[in-house]
Parts: sequence; C-alpha cells; structure tokens
Amino acid sequence: MVGSLGLFSLILVAVLSSITAVYSMYQMLTKQAQNVALIRSFSLSSALFSIGAIVLLGYAFVGDDFSILYVAEHSNTQLPTFFKMAAVWAGHEGSLLFWVLTISCWSGVIALQKQYSSEYQSRVLWVMNVLLAIFAWFTLFASNPFELNSTLPLEGRDLNPMLQDVGLIFHPPLLYLGYVGFSVVLAFAVAALLVDPIEFDWVAHCRSWCLVAWIFLTAGIILGSWWAYYELGWGGWWFWDPVENASLLPWLTSTALLHSLGVAKGKQQLLKWSLSLAFITFCLSILGTFIVRSGVLTSVHAFAVDPTKGIALLLILVLVLVSSFSLLIVRGESFESNPITSFASKSFLSLVAVLIFVLATAVVVFGTFYPMVFELLGLGNISVGAPYFNLLIAPVALLAMAVVGLAPLLSIKPQASKGVIGCIALLSSGLGLLTYILQVSTTQVMVLLTWSLAFWVVLTHVYGLVVTRDSKFQRKVWVMTLAHVGVAVLAIGAAMNSYYSYERSYKLSPGEQVEFMDWTLSHRDTELYVASNFTAERALLNLHVDEQAFSIAPERRHYQVRVMNMSEPAMKWFWHGDVYITMGEKVDSTAYAFRVQYKRMRAGLVRWFDIHTGALLSLTHRKKKTVKRHSMHTSVRNKLIMLIVLALVLVLVFLFALDNKQQTTTVSIQQRAFPEFTSMALTDKEGISSKQKLTLKDITEHPYQLVNVWASWCGICKSEHTYLLALRDKGIPIVGLNYRDNPAAAMNVLSSDGNPYTKVISDPHGK
Repeated sequence: MVGSLGLFSLILVAVLSSITAVYSMYQMLTKQAQNVALIRSFSLSSALFSIGAIVLLGYAFVGDDFSILYVAEHSNTQLPTFFKMAAVWAGHEGSLLFWVLTISCWSGVIALQKQYSSEYQSRVLWVMNVLLAIFAWFTLFASNPFELNSTLPLEGRDLNPMLQDVGLIFHPPLLYLGYVGFSVVLAFAVAALLVDPIEFDWVAHCRSWCLVAWIFLTAGIILGSWWAYYELGWGGWWFWDPVENASLLPWLTSTALLHSLGVAKGKQQLLKWSLSLAFITFCLSILGTFIVRSGVLTSVHAFAVDPTKGIALLLILVLVLVSSFSLLIVRGESFESNPITSFASKSFLSLVAVLIFVLATAVVVFGTFYPMVFELLGLGNISVGAPYFNLLIAPVALLAMAVVGLAPLLSIKPQASKGVIGCIALLSSGLGLLTYILQVSTTQVMVLLTWSLAFWVVLTHVYGLVVTRDSKFQRKVWVMTLAHVGVAVLAIGAAMNSYYSYERSYKLSPGEQVEFMDWTLSHRDTELYVASNFTAERALLNLHVDEQAFSIAPERRHYQVRVMNMSEPAMKWFWHGDVYITMGEKVDSTAYAFRVQYKRMRAGLVRWFDIHTGALLSLTHRKKKTVKRHSMHTSVRNKLIMLIVLALVLVLVFLFALDNKQQTTTVSIQQRAFPEFTSMALTDKEGISSKQKLTLKDITEHPYQLVNVWASWCGICKSEHTYLLALRDKGIPIVGLNYRDNPAAAMNVLSSDGNPYTKVISDPHGK
C-alpha cells in the first residue's frame, strides 16, 4: 500500500512537470501571454507530491516494509530509527528520489516569489520543470525506489556499516541541496538568454541562488571530510578519492562563479564568464552524481553503483551542456561585457581568481578521469593518487592566497601604498620569528611558504578593516575578511597536518603501557558489548599527559547481517592537535594491534566554518534599495519559515511516535499464517545433517508451534538461545528457520550450544 502510494506520487510529479514544461514551451513558441499563475500552481503541486513520495518511502523504512525491494536491500529490523531515515537516500534509487525532491522544492520556492517579471519567472520555471521531468521519468523507469520485492523476506540486508553514522544522515542531503541548487542558477542564466529584451537583474538573482547552493555544498563537504576523519579510521580528512573530487569540482567552479558574478553585478563585466561557469557548475554536479552512482571509477565512497544507470546520467549531462552552450552561442552577442581597463582593479583581480579556480578544476578533472580514459584506450591500468594532486594543487593554492591578499588593498586605493609597506614590515618580523620557532629546513619549504602567505592574507585584511571607516562598506569588508582569513588558516592547518604528523603501531595487552611522543599510553582492559545490529570489542585506554589521564576507547565492530568488521577510532582533541587511535586485529589471546597517530593542528582545518560563516553573512548583505527589488516578499518569506519550522516539528514528532511504536509492534508479523513451502531439513532428530524434505504439513503436527528465525551470525540469536533451550525442556515444540546462513556454521552452533528445535528448516538463500 505504501509503495503504491509512493509510486503514484512519483508518477504525478513526472506527469505534472512534463505538462508544465510542454505548456510553457508552447507559450514561448507561440509568443502568447504567459499564464504564470498556472505554471506556479503546477510547480507547487509537483513539490507537494515529491514531498509525499519521500515521506512515504521514509515511512516504509521506519515501518520495515520489506515488500519494497529498496527497503529490503538497505534496511533491517535491528537498524536504529535515525539510520533507517538515512537509508532513504543511501542507495542509488533513494538518492535520485531525493534529487527529484530537491529540484521540485527549489522550483516551488521560485514559484512562491513574486519579485520577478512574469516572462522571466515563467522561463525559469520552464527550465526547472524540464530538468524535473527528465530526472522524474529517469527515476521511474531506471531507478524506481518503490519497486516491489518478488518475495516477502522476514529480514532486510541492513544498511552499509560505513554509512551508519549520524554525520551521514545530513552529509548527502546537504550535497544534493548544493548540487541541485546550481540547477536554479542554470535556470536563471538560461532564462536570461531566452528573455527579450534582456533581464538585467539576472546577475543579482544568479548570485543569490549561487550563494545559497554554495553554502549547502560547502556544508556537505565539511561534514563529509569530518566524517572521513573520525569514522573511516585512516586519520585523514581528504584523500583525493574520485567521489570526494566529485563534490570538489562544482565547489571550485561555483566559487569562481561567485567572484565572477560579483564583478558582473557591479560593473557589467565578465558576463559570458558568468554564464559559462553557471552552465559548467551544474554539469559538474551531474558529473559528481555520475561518478558516485556509475562505478566507472574505483572509490571507497561509491556505495551504490550501476554502470547502465550511470550512462543515462552521462547522457543527461551531455544534453544539458550542449543545449545551454548552444543557446549561449546563439544569444551571446546580447551579453557584451564592459572591458577591463586596468590591471590594478578589482575586476582584473577577480578575473585572475576565476582563472586560478578554473586551473584547479582542470587539474582535478585530469587526475580523476585520466585513469579511466587510459583504460578505455586499451593502454592498461594506471592509478593517480594523492602525490599528483598535492604536487599540482599546492602551488595553485599558494598562488590563490597571494591574490587573495591583494583584495583589500585594491578596495582602499588611496591608502594602499602605505598599507603595503606596513604589511611587509610586519610580515618580515613574523617570518623571522616563525622560522626560529619551527627551525624550517629545505624539505619543509612548503610550510614556510604557507605561513608566509597566511600572514600576508591576515595582515592585509586586518589593515583593510582598520582603514575602512565607511559603514556602507564595513559589512562587506568583514564578510570578505572572514572568508579569506578562513582560507589562510585552513591552508596552515592542512600544511602542518601533512608535514608534522606522527604515527606509531603498538601491540598492547591489558595492563601494558607504551611511550608515545612525550606521553604514556596504557591499556586498562577490553570489554565486549552487544548493540541492536552489531557486536563490538572495546579497548579501554588511558592517555597520560603531564599529570592528567584521559580515557580513550577505540572499538572493533562486527555487523552480523552484512558480515563486515569495522574499526571505530577514538580521539583526544588538544588545541595543538589530535591523538587518534585505531584498534586493529587481535594478535594473541589478550593483545590487540593499535595504530596511534598525532595529527598536528587538526583544529586549523575547521576554519572551513569561517569560510562558511562569511558566505552566510554575504547572503544577508544587501543595500537598502536592493532589498525591495530582489529580496523575497516578506509575507512569502514568513510563510516559508513557518512551513519549514512546522515540517521539522512534524518530522520530530513522527520519528518519536514511530520509535515508541516500534518497541510494541515488532512481534506483529508473527500473527501471519505460515505459508505453504517445500524446503530441506538442516538436521534430523539426532542432530545429524539431513537432506530430508520438509513441507508445511511436517511442522504443523502439533496443535501449536513456536517458529524461531535464527542464524549463526546473529548476535541477538545467541542471547535468545538459552531461553529456547529452557522452553524445549518444558515440552514446547520449536521449529527453527535457519535464515541466510552457512549450513556448516549453523550445525556447529547446534552441536556446541545445544539444539532446542524439533525441526530445523534450512533457508540459506533467504527464499
């Protein structure tokens, strides 16, 4: 029932968006007066039905509705509720449904706004509905998340253990909100090319939406890098993995687009650059989804892959790229920019910044796709790893910092010459002190350059704040300072983390201790515990720093359903760095292997948040005369805020209610009639392996039966085994259903722990 309703909602989204796109196209071709009210209504209806579809899928996950294939493949009755919600977008089908949801919701937001001209708004909504129709029909025919299961399994496969983390509940949605947010930027850019006469406000609209999408994408990248650091057990935060690069590519071009639009908005320069970057950024967002979902590139993050569906995404990318740039070629003459007349101008500096980001994008694209192209050409297999990216990206990043330091000086031309002298003097003093403290050698020249340019960025921006007294520009300078200084501190954190980290491996038994750097690490004890969907071994360690002892507890987890082992690292954070400990394999009866790392200035890497905060402040920065013209209508904005708050409250209440309901309804499935079947017995009455056939008649010879589903890999089953033996001793007949298990392992459990069953049905394939 839930699956049918969800499928019906998705069909309505596809149909409504197609009708809206065709109707809007008809009005454009016939040059009729735009019926914007109807287009708005259809766009809002699509948004509501897409919300309904995702809510129904979430309800199916929380309710363990394994009649839906997607739910059965990505969830389990033992999975905590929060992770069941995260499983909605963990797979290929769910992620595309979330993509559809995001496009439709962004379209709905545009439909609610009334500050655009009717013709311009209808063109924007036409582009959005074309994209929505493409992805909705693609999801229906190639990636249907509501496809019914051919059988009704009693249990699901569980969510990938690597995704069972709180950060992963929010990381993918933030990325998708960013990715799809750039579709709005694309729509405004394309609409500007379609409207005649030209809509001169398109730059301001594009910049506002680009900033919104950029904020979401940046937040998603921050959360993803943090998750990689504390969850994967490698002790790093960026590995230049293809999937990581997939999110970095649109981030680089969108950052270039923001700088380009800043110049285009104020001086009508770099207009074609802005249009081109708007098209490329959204195409790179589709490319990122292609990398994650196609499996054409090897990645530790590619959790849901399907090459055939990836090819379809690639075709969508080509369609968007070719059509948008063809339109730019045809209509580009109407977008002549004012020339840049001076090298010592903010416009020229912005152009240089754009070129730097484009260069960085080219480096990442080449390193990411070169192995695939090399293999397609039949030249063999080749790997491009972190050394390539570090070698080429580091100089580009240093060049960007040098350019960033010039920005405040060009904003205050009359005082710039004096400011440069003062900054250089302070910079020289700081470098002398820094060189003495760090005792920098020739092998650490990159660290020295990073510190030097970081000083340059900080001092020039502080100087810019000091000399800028005009309140009209103060807020703008603060925004620029916060974002750019965040880049500088991030660079310092990355450099120090790379060159001054320390790592050792130890074998420790309870009661033993070792010296790590200037500290002592002791192993107090090891404990076992059972969670709802995994079992774990936890090492209780003490880190002795000076006269203080800090408790650290890394774990090794075993997920029974997926039959996967995962290390759960533990950390102790200090202002100067982190101690990062990963628990390895058991090497003898009591000792475990431990990997202990010290990550220098890891805290500096959180300066991503400074950049993010700067962007948020920039989003709120508007001149008074612009607010009336471009900002969202107050009543609409208030309604949206109330709607969002209400939705969050309803979601929390919904989760709370379902979580409580689950505790009282987990046994309701046992009220179903046992189906007709023919299977093989696992053992005979003497507990010896048997090939005897069993049917429903064989297990209903008693007036009542207790049927227990179990497996050798099931941690909960082990705790239940004692109670089953007690029930057997009281004369209660129990039929065992050995589910998705190795028969030899199951026989071993029965022979060693006792057999409580009168008959055991063998179901190794989960039929």
